[in-house]
Amino acid sequence: MTTPPPPKQLSLNVQLNDDATFDNFFATENSTHSLALQATRALAYNNSDERFIYLWGAEGTGTSHLLQAACHTASQQGQQCLYLPLEELAGYAADALLENLDQMDLICLDGLQHVVGQMGWAHALFHFYNRLRDNERCRLLVAADCAPRDLMTALEDLISRMGWGTTFYLTPLSDEEKLQAFKMRALARGIELSNDVLHFIIQRTARDMLTLFECLQSLDTLSLEEKRRVTIPFIKEVFGW
Repeated sequence: MTTPPPPKQLSLNVQLNDDATFDNFFATENSTHSLALQATRALAYNNSDERFIYLWGAEGTGTSHLLQAACHTASQQGQQCLYLPLEELAGYAADALLENLDQMDLICLDGLQHVVGQMGWAHALFHFYNRLRDNERCRLLVAADCAPRDLMTALEDLISRMGWGTTFYLTPLSDEEKLQAFKMRALARGIELSNDVLHFIIQRTARDMLTLFECLQSLDTLSLEEKRRVTIPFIKEVFGW
């Protein structure tokens, strides 16, 4: 059977974050993040007994990171995969978007909560899950901000489908874990930060990971442009703190 290409408009508009890899995903040993990382990595490499994984957690807990990392990895393995940020695609016709995607190797649906309240999307997802059940080739990785049972869906029968496979809850990181995650991501960019610098940053900016990583991106870009080390005086100049 010839696998159809993904819809043309999606291949043009949907971009993966280059920083979203398994190697730079922060997870302490035996944490829920570590378990989710192991399971998602195995799914991406097609080395898992699971075909359905559901990740949930608040914004900034790493669900989107894992979905995009899975797509990066599967693509590097020569698999056909697609990452769909559903918040951006909620206005599209769901039937058209999901048509034939069960013929691919890996599908990653991010932000399920943004579409399941629409009847058209709920029905399309319900039938998509049923097609996946009958096609053993395709694996599905889903992320939302709540557990399957708490989704505000327009179709109750969809809830049971969301429970197929394994569910992982990604807990928010503590402030100390956020510091470790920030430091790890900085080192991946070749930036060594002292503990004083780390504490200076986290005490003066919003403590969600999205904001912290945006801060790191700005510091990395400007330090390269000005050929300066990332120090507290430099940070004060950049952000006016």
